[in-house]
Amino acid sequence: MAKQPKIMIAGTGHFLPEQRMTNQDFEKIMDTSDEWITKMVGIKERRIIGDSGLSTSDMATAAGKAAIEDAGLTAEDIDAIIVATVTPDMNFPSTAIFVQKNLGAKNAAAFDVSAACTGWIYGMTLAEGMIASGKFKNILVIGAEFLTSLTDYTDRGTAVLFGDGSGAVVVKPSEDEKGMMGSYIKSNGDLAELLWSYGGGTHKNKKVTDQEKMVDESGIDKRSIIKMEGNKVYKYAVRAMIESAEKAMEDAEITEEDIDILIPHQANLRIIDAIAKRVNVSDDKVIRNLQYLGNTSSASIPIALDQARKEGKVKDGDTLLVAAFGGGFTWGGLVIKM
Repeated sequence: MAKQPKIMIAGTGHFLPEQRMTNQDFEKIMDTSDEWITKMVGIKERRIIGDSGLSTSDMATAAGKAAIEDAGLTAEDIDAIIVATVTPDMNFPSTAIFVQKNLGAKNAAAFDVSAACTGWIYGMTLAEGMIASGKFKNILVIGAEFLTSLTDYTDRGTAVLFGDGSGAVVVKPSEDEKGMMGSYIKSNGDLAELLWSYGGGTHKNKKVTDQEKMVDESGIDKRSIIKMEGNKVYKYAVRAMIESAEKAMEDAEITEEDIDILIPHQANLRIIDAIAKRVNVSDDKVIRNLQYLGNTSSASIPIALDQARKEGKVKDGDTLLVAAFGGGFTWGGLVIKM
């Protein structure tokens, strides 16, 4: 018998910048091709902030406002705001503080979570515990990323992967069998140097060369760009996301046959296909938006969830399985009955 959920999703929302960067745009600035990018990762285009002047908190605010409206609530009904991001507006205060101000959510506690691409799943797990404590009722959980601010546009192995955007949900105490039935989060700091951005902090890394310490002509600290050992990350990501999916189902006390929809983190088409195959979910039940949004890190799952709901692909009563993997390394999964 499946577990009784403690929290449920009351509303969803997302926001995407208007500007698109296509594979053809990359062909103009580096040695790559649409054919190569599509074959390697499955991405055709991605949304980028570009010169719009938007910030992470702007995107998070827009997604949060949409989720609150979808839940039939007002900003003053929100008791807590959790923003998952690795691209905060600044070191402090948190990006969530600016979202609180922008929304007028004067009754909320607000803070950020940093768990890379798994950040939204970490935030949902925290929200479950906060609501279970009885001290919170309505919590806004947002994933928002300005990843192009960390992108090295001279490295074709990483530059083609990332996009910008935000997704949000409002969660509240579960009223019936609907809600978050299972969860699982984990990390491994021993592998941090396979995927990271080490600029901007207080860490003194002795491996940094004089060239890497330099600020380029655009004013970007080269230490801040995303560095990744792609082959090693790919192999670990597949295993970790399969583990996340299996552990979340185990926690929910359900089996593969109970899953109606799979929403994996949108990082790489081959990873998505491997997860779907392992948990025995047919192709028509897998949500993909990678091809036109790229990897939006912590925002990818809540964006995909909101889009799928609005398109009718996710319906009331559906049991969702979500899984993610990110730098840290971090990984995790959720089972949610809509």
